[in-house]
Parts: sequence; C-alpha cells; structure tokens
Amino acid sequence: MFSRSLLPRIASSSSRSSVVAKRSLSIHEYQSVKLLNSYGIATPKSVAATTPEEAEQVAKSFGDKQNSLVIKAQVLAGGRGKGHFSSGFQGGVHMVDSPAQAKEYAAKMLNEYLITKQTGAAGRLCKAVMLAERTPPVKEYYVAVLCDRTSQSPVLVASAQGGMNIEEVAHSDPSAIITTPISYANGLSDKDAYDVAVKIGIESEASRKQAAEVFQNLYKIFKEKDATQIEINPLGELADGTILCMDAKFGFDDNAEFRQKDIFALRDLSQEDQGEVDAAKYGLNFIKLDGNIGCLVNGAGLAMATMDVLKLNGGDPANFLDVGGGATAEAVKKAFEIVLSEPKVKSIFVNIFGGIMRCDVIAEGIIKAAKELELTIPLIVRLQGTKAEEAKEMIKQSGLKIYPYDGLDEAAAKAVEMAV
Repeated sequence: MFSRSLLPRIASSSSRSSVVAKRSLSIHEYQSVKLLNSYGIATPKSVAATTPEEAEQVAKSFGDKQNSLVIKAQVLAGGRGKGHFSSGFQGGVHMVDSPAQAKEYAAKMLNEYLITKQTGAAGRLCKAVMLAERTPPVKEYYVAVLCDRTSQSPVLVASAQGGMNIEEVAHSDPSAIITTPISYANGLSDKDAYDVAVKIGIESEASRKQAAEVFQNLYKIFKEKDATQIEINPLGELADGTILCMDAKFGFDDNAEFRQKDIFALRDLSQEDQGEVDAAKYGLNFIKLDGNIGCLVNGAGLAMATMDVLKLNGGDPANFLDVGGGATAEAVKKAFEIVLSEPKVKSIFVNIFGGIMRCDVIAEGIIKAAKELELTIPLIVRLQGTKAEEAKEMIKQSGLKIYPYDGLDEAAAKAVEMAV
C-alpha cells in the first residue's frame, strides 16, 4: 500500500498518523479491477467467488487457462500473501493448478479471518476470493495518483522499482521516486505521461504509449470518482510489451459519498471496525487507537491536541472520538457506549470547547450515559465556552463521581493517573 512517508508529514505523533490513515473508503481488489476495466485499463482477467463451489466453476470458466491461475483472499489489508488464517492455513495468495484446487483453497480461506501485519491480531473476515490468470511480468513498475499537500495539487508518483514495499524504496533510494504534478482541470498531458514512461525505464515505443494512456486514465478515475489515492503495485510489462495493472488499491473521499453512490455501494462493512460504523450512524467521527484512555471531544483539531497532551503526560489515547458541532444528548450517550465497548479503556477524558456545540448538551449526555450505562471507570471532564457554567452545575447536581477540571494539562494528567 502507498506509504505516507512519500508525503509531507502533517503530524508527528503516532496517534495523529493513525487518524490521518483512515479518512477514506477502500474497496476490494476484484472491485478495483472492474473499475479499472471500465476506464479501458488492462488487467489480468479476474473473477470473484464467494463459495468453494463457485470458485471451482469460476476456475473452469477460464478455459485453457484454468490450470494456471492465482487465488487471492479478498480482505482490505496489505501483506495478504505472507499472512495466515485463524484456522492455521498459511498465506492469502496461492497458485492454483486446477479447478479442484481452487475449490480446496477457497474452502480454507472463505469465512476465516486473515491475519497480516496490517490487520492486528483479530484479522479480517474473508468473504470472497478472486481468481486471476497467471500473467508473470518481465518488468515491474510502481505508479500512484494522489494529492500532494505541498503543491496542493494531484501528482503522479512512479518508480521503476515496483512489486516491492515502496516505503523502503523511498527510504533507501529517494531518487527512484519520480513525482509529476498534474493539472486538476486539464489532467496529465500526453507529453508528461509519455515522459514518465521513459523515466521509469519502459523501452519500446508501443509500451511507452500504452503506459502513458494508463497514467492518463488513472487520473480520470481519480478526478471523476473523487479518489484520494490510486495505487498500482505492480504495473507489469509482459514479454510481448503489454502493460497490465497487476494489483490495485483505491481510496475514496468519504465527503463525496453523496455524489458517488455507485462507489460507496461497494463498501464492505465487515472490513471496518464496528465502533466506527456505529459512530457514523450518529454523525460521530470515531477511530480506534491502541491506548487505554477514552477521548470524547468536539472538533478534529481539539481531538488531536487532546491526544497530544495525553501523550505528553505519559498516557495513550484509546480512540479519536469527535462529536462535532451538532451532537444531541442521545448521540453523546452513544459516544460513551462506543468508547466503553473497548475493554482496555481505563478512564474517559471529555474535553469540550463550547462554541457551536453547547456544553450543557454535552453535560446532559454525560449524565444520561453515566446513569444508564452504570459507568464505573473514572470520568474526567473539562468544559469551556458556551453554557460551560450551566453544564458544570448540572454535573455537580447529578451527584455522580465525575472529576471536573478547568485546565487542559491538569485534566489530562488526571486522566492518565486514573488509567493506571
């Protein structure tokens, strides 16, 4: 998957980078293949299956190629080939030499959790497999289209060193990464696209033109489908000079869901954290992190500042939970339910600056949640701004064991102390 190390860093803490990493919709590889094909971009022939029996029939549909296929577990994570399933079966990518073997491997993958370096110990459920023709390339390249924060424009990122971890390439040999700005309105020019093909070492004229067309069509998808990132790794060149996209990963802007209904209909909720899915239903922004201090704030900037101050005081945030500016008391209660669903949370830190979001509404939600959920873990609350005094009085009159603070650093220190 594309590495953020190729981009200007916008945050330094691990908690911040985790937040940045989950701001877009991802789709499965077999769905990516269909999208590429719909824009005239060539890929190995690939077909998905959801049962072992279907996998066998799909393999047979490849005709004289049915004994020379690849089967890939469809989960939204990198490192599938080196992963292992919860059943003990090793590897999410295998060569398939017959339809019977396709059925056998599919049975070992489907409805099992694939565990990779990117999934964590729980893994992700494999609900589909993809069967594809074996098309071994003689050369492998890397290409991606993404937004560059420095130039504030789309860029094409390419390298002759495809088929490997691009982050390692960027670290060991930065000169191997070629970045080409793209005009948002006009796209990638014929000359610029052709020049990139030359720079990454594609030799034949026909292959260069084919690669240039791929680059231009990738940008069309990027713009027309509101993508945040398109990564092809590898872009393969076959022995006859044919250029194929061998693997694809897409990210799409969540804010564009209203105009990208076809893309967002592909969302696989089984691949997403249930807390994040539940939060979205209430208009909450929730991202699970690795610590033990639950955070409930309003505003992304305040959320990151809160996580930073917790880290400075020696603590670790368990989540990023932003209730936004229009949350109701019921939504605040739901926010507590989501935070408390994580067993490792040992304290909760509520840090609210009342502007659009009134502090008394937050207080109402806090009290409601604490009573109905029979809250037993320490609750540290810092409320400032609109209706803050009224909110503090509501909390005081509730009789609940809540630790109120005015200072951010003091409140954070207490949250860390109570989480030990």
